[in-house]
Amino acid sequence: MGVYSEYLNKQLYTDFQKLTDERKKQLRQIGALRGGRAILVFAADLNPNKGNAPISINYSDLLPIADQLSNLTGDAVDLILESPGGSGEVAEDIVRLLRQKFRDVAVIVPGYAKSAATIMTMAADDILMEPMSALGPIDAQMFWQGKVFSADALLEGMEKIKKEVVETGNLNKAYIPILQGISPGELQSAENALNFAKTLVTEWLAKYKFKDWTEHSSTKRPVTDADRKQRAEEIAKQLCDHGRWLTHGRSLKIEDLEAMKLHITDYSKTPDLADAIRRYYTLLQMTFATNIYKVFETADSQICRFIVPPAPPPAQQGGNVAMIEVKCASCGAPSNVQANLGGAQPLQPGCLPFPADNVFKCPRCKAETDLGDLRRQIEAQSKKPII
Repeated sequence: MGVYSEYLNKQLYTDFQKLTDERKKQLRQIGALRGGRAILVFAADLNPNKGNAPISINYSDLLPIADQLSNLTGDAVDLILESPGGSGEVAEDIVRLLRQKFRDVAVIVPGYAKSAATIMTMAADDILMEPMSALGPIDAQMFWQGKVFSADALLEGMEKIKKEVVETGNLNKAYIPILQGISPGELQSAENALNFAKTLVTEWLAKYKFKDWTEHSSTKRPVTDADRKQRAEEIAKQLCDHGRWLTHGRSLKIEDLEAMKLHITDYSKTPDLADAIRRYYTLLQMTFATNIYKVFETADSQICRFIVPPAPPPAQQGGNVAMIEVKCASCGAPSNVQANLGGAQPLQPGCLPFPADNVFKCPRCKAETDLGDLRRQIEAQSKKPII
């Protein structure tokens, strides 16, 4: 029986606390199998249609990551990374946080780490993947005229137009609307964005991934700093090559990365470790089947980000009570929640009190819903605090 089927049969998805406890159990197992290294998880639900949740890497991720890092000790950490990508600048800041605290950083990719998340993996001393895992191209993306474009593709397209004009002496009239919509500043921004990604990857690979590369396997010649930088530049150039990968969402597997001469540790060849990572990853995906869209966690702590389901306007009773129906995004069960405005009030029959910490736990499945935004909405409308 597969791991996913096993957990479904245990109905872990119906009990949020059991699901959390099992995730922690597997994280501790991974840490033990990895020689007692600290474990940090930075993971996002990859479903782009999940309530328009901000699943990409962004500045709001820095605080919870720093918070979870404060719970870890030692000089080596494994980062379990699952992300569609996002801001390259934030990826750089996250790497700095990791490197300021740990001498040795490994990145474990059980599923997908694309775009800016791929850039983050290049700052690792070791990259752990299995055949199902994938990184992605790091060609910078630009928003232009309501559409997202590859910076590399934009620059390449402009070079083709320029070459055609030089060779023929004429400008195809079909290009005029395109050229009118592009400013020199936008072209420079595209070039800067592309160079930023290449620079980070080149610097990090040479400094961290290749630090122990001391001898050329073919010639046995000693490896110099110039050799490390050249190899890093070659890999960065290939990762940024939109013309090669054609689409930003392309999955780069172990064999693709090894063909670039980037060594990847295939954890599937270590059965116990592979089992623990696959179990954790399965539990993570079951967690994302709830209204959670981001998880920042260690083996002993966690911060989760929730989608707050829309609620109908609260019904006021006597001006001192708001009654809200909260529908669980995980199991769909409705609950009547009573918010006392300005002072204590008797709890109405069939109602649950508005949680003091804003985290409502479904009585049926134990899934958690963050009601912080709802609290602010009610307090703004009533001009009274929820007590």
